[in-house]
Amino acid sequence: MALRELSSLEKFLGIKKLNKYSTQGERKVPVLQNNNAQSLVGLATISCHLVHEAKRRELLGDSAEQRAVVQQWLEYRLTRLDHCSRDEINIILKELNQYLVDKVYLAGNSITLADMLMYYGIHHIIMELAVQQKEKYLNVTRWFDHIQHYPGVRHHLPPVLKLPFKKR
Repeated sequence: MALRELSSLEKFLGIKKLNKYSTQGERKVPVLQNNNAQSLVGLATISCHLVHEAKRRELLGDSAEQRAVVQQWLEYRLTRLDHCSRDEINIILKELNQYLVDKVYLAGNSITLADMLMYYGIHHIIMELAVQQKEKYLNVTRWFDHIQHYPGVRHHLPPVLKLPFKKR
C-alpha cells in the first residue's frame, strides 16, 4: 500500500524521474533506493524527502508550529492508524472527528502532507463504513470528501460515494 501512496505523492508533486522503491520486513516498510546516498526508510521519511525534492516545502507547514502539527499527524498515521485493530478504528475515528470540529485541514489553512497521508491511510476504513456509521463521524467525512476532491490527490484510490453531510 505504501508504495502506491508514494507513487501517487510523486504524481501530485510533479516529480518526473521515477524513484526505485522496495520494502523491508514483514510490515513492508518502504525503502527508497537513493543514488546519491544511503537508502531512505519509512513512509514519512520518504514522503518528506519527496516534498523537499519537488521544492514544495509549504506542504510540510509554513511555520514552526504548523510543521510540528504536520509531523504530529504523520506520526499519528504511522503509530496509531497503520496496523490498528478493528476495535481501535472507532477510537481513531472519534479522535479525528473531534479534532476536525473547527478545521478544514489537519494543519493550518491549506492542504499539507499530513492531509494526504492521513487520507491515504484512512481510505480503506471509510470505504468499509456503512452510511449510518459515516453519519457518526461527520467532521471526518467532510474532511475526507474535501481531500478526495483536491486536484491530484486521489490517483490510485477509488472515490468514496454516499458521504453524509448535515443539512443546513
